[in-house]
Formats: sequence, structure tokens, C-alpha cells
Amino acid sequence: MNKTRTLLKDLKENIGKEVTVKAWVDTRRDHGKLIFLVLRDRSGTVQAVIHAAAGEAFEKVEKLKDEFVVQIKGLVKERPEKMIKEDEFNGDLELEILDAEILSKAETLPFEKDAELNIETHLDNLPLTLRKKQIQNIFKVQATIVEAFRETLRKNDFTEFQAPAIVGGDAEGGAGVFKVEYFKGRDAYLATSPQLYKQIMVGVFERVFAVGKVFRAEKHATTRHLSEYSSMDFEMGFIEDHRDVMQMLEKVTRNIVKKVNERHADILKENNVEEVALPDEAYPVMTLKEAQELIYQEVGRDNREEPDLEPEDERFLCQWAKKEKGSDFIFITHYPVSKRPFYTFEDENMPGYTKSFDLLFRGVEISTGGQRIHSYEKLVENIKKWGLDPGAFEFYLKAFKYGIPPHGGIGMGLERISAKMLGVQNVKEAALFPRDMTRIDLPLSKTEEEG
Repeated sequence: MNKTRTLLKDLKENIGKEVTVKAWVDTRRDHGKLIFLVLRDRSGTVQAVIHAAAGEAFEKVEKLKDEFVVQIKGLVKERPEKMIKEDEFNGDLELEILDAEILSKAETLPFEKDAELNIETHLDNLPLTLRKKQIQNIFKVQATIVEAFRETLRKNDFTEFQAPAIVGGDAEGGAGVFKVEYFKGRDAYLATSPQLYKQIMVGVFERVFAVGKVFRAEKHATTRHLSEYSSMDFEMGFIEDHRDVMQMLEKVTRNIVKKVNERHADILKENNVEEVALPDEAYPVMTLKEAQELIYQEVGRDNREEPDLEPEDERFLCQWAKKEKGSDFIFITHYPVSKRPFYTFEDENMPGYTKSFDLLFRGVEISTGGQRIHSYEKLVENIKKWGLDPGAFEFYLKAFKYGIPPHGGIGMGLERISAKMLGVQNVKEAALFPRDMTRIDLPLSKTEEEG
């Protein structure tokens, strides 16, 4: 058999020719003396067929089952006009099987391939369920989101850097952290954010970004929280205030939407997801106080003395922004000093409130950011106010002791924006291998029993 491989996406260029394809058997159907296979490789799918009259080749195909890995020699043919499926990849082609070779066998799947699985069964079987097209689609879109994030920032003179995952202290000043046993009897922690390193790097490159894993040990059991997630961060120097950061984040998110629409219109259609609403003007902006007053006036829910928004508040504000402003995005600014980390810049015109913001998208906060304090003295003062030890931040503070410009930045959760763009209800489905308080690959209860 000819070993030169043809990808399934290239079959159209080989009509009337013999080719060798290497793929998985996605499905098998038997119809009397005919066997139909749907073959799957990284580029797409195609229907293949063989008749019993093919003799030895037919006997080989009879041994194939779903998920077998095969090498098929076949003749590329156009389907008869009445058999063409316009909405199917390679729906106008068929591969007549001339020979078959098994490269790897597969056992019977532990679930019905086309069945709707509950979230726990899906997660328990991720090595297999990730092969399903509708699940693959989530991560195709996710890859495009990361690509668009990087592309926008590079075009705006940002430099990517790799932030450490093991740190000596908690950047958030109190968020739940995972403790790690380190050398010489020291405790270290898994990073909750690349924040402190982003700020240090402003003193190096002025504009920087990082894409990497961060870790949160809060005991959340919700459809929107993970213990490990992918954070897309940027930090920029020589800003006037937080509004410069918001403008850059708007550029980033607009390009993400554009790239996903251009590259994955078919996936959005399959998921029955509405096109993201983007306003002609800038994204709508409200202070926290204005947002809470609007909620009180519109629905009578009085959270005006609360320091943060509730999930139902975020959903309402996004619905309001789409209806009134034609935008699926809305910025909420000026959260209280008490609700933000020690490095957040207080607004001199609104004492007690910060030059910070959240970006809400389709009912959930996907990004947090703002202006940071660039004064060494003020940072030391705040570290003490937050009940922390300035000595623990000596390495970080060096950058400020020797000159850091006014700066600010953001952190954005990749899984959250992916889920919301695709209408996925549980953020765990938008995490390739999710970790939460009940699971590391398998549920912790199962691994405890096995141990």
C-alpha cells in the first residue's frame, strides 16, 4: 500500500485518483453487502464505502470498529447528485475502499457515542469525549481567542513574557492559595495571578502580556469557578489612568470577536449562538454606584450599600447593555478600596473608590483591571494597611524603589469568555482538563477509594 498520506480536506483535489488516508473510524454502518465508514482525521471527515464483492479488502473492513485507527487505500469519487449533502464536510465526495490496514485497535466505548452525557460522565471520560466534534469545537474557538489576544497586543507593541507559577507570596493579598513544600523548609505557593511580575516587567518593556495557568484555592462549587484556569493578562506603562487600559481591553475583545466570527461561523451556527453584539461607539461604562442605582430603579433590588455586584446583578446589567446600547459588553468601574488588592490606585476625586473596573460579558465578569499604584511609599503603606508584611514583598518592591511609570492592566479568564461566546453553561466544559474542589482528572472521591 502506498504510504504517502492524503488529508481528508485535500480529497477534492484528487477526484478520480487513488489515495491513501490515515484516520480514525468515526462510525461504521452495515447495509447488506455494503459497509459504510465515516473516517476522521485532523482536517475533517469523509464517507467511505466497500462492497462484499471486493473480497479480501471487504474481509479486512469487516474487522473494523468505531475508533480503530486505520490506513485506507481508496478511490476518490463524486457522489451522485441525489446523494450530495451540502451541509456536511466532504458531503459531495465518497471514498471507495480498495484496501485497509489496522494501525491500532480500540475497545468499545463506555458510553453511546451520540448520547447526551451528564457533566460528570463527560469529565470522567475526557480522553474519549474530547474526540467528539462538538467538544473539539470549544477548544478550536479557544485557540483562536488566545491567538487574537496575542495578535492585538503584539500589534500595539506589547512583549510576551513567561510568569512563574511558584511564588513566595500571594499577589491578591488574601485570596485562597495552594501551599507548596519548597526547599530548605520554606513554604511556597501556586500563583493566583502573574500580577506582581507584570508590574515588575513594566519597568523592563513598558508593555507586556502573559498567557498562563493560575490557581485559586477558594472552595467554590459553581458553574463559573475553577481551581486552575488560564489567565490572559497585560500590563502597560505611561498611562493617564484606568481608561487607557479599558480602551486597550476593548481593542483586544473586539479583535477576539472578529477572529472567532471569521474563522468559526460554522461552529457558532451549530451551537445556535447569537452573533456577539458590538456597539458602533465605545462599550458602555458605569460606575458601581450608578449600576446599583439602575438596578434599584429598574427591578427594585436594593444592593446600593454592597461593595460588589451579585451574579444576578451582572446578568441584569448585560441584558440592559444589549437592549439599550446594543452591546454584549459593559464596563463597571470604581469598586471600593476595601474590595480591591493593595496595589490598586485610589481615585483622588472619589475617595474610598478605586480606578478599577470589571468587564462584563453575557452575564458574567470575564476581566478585572485598573490603574496600579506606582509610588513605592504608597505601596509599602498599603501593604501594611492590608495586614501584610512588606518584607515578604521585598523583591517586588525593588522595581518601585527605582522608578516605575504610571501603569495599569487586566487579567481575563480564557475559559469564561470561551464558554460565553459558545453558549456553554458550565465553565468546566470550556476547560480542557478542569480542576475544581472535587476533581483532578477523576473525582477526588474515586482516587481516595483507589488509594
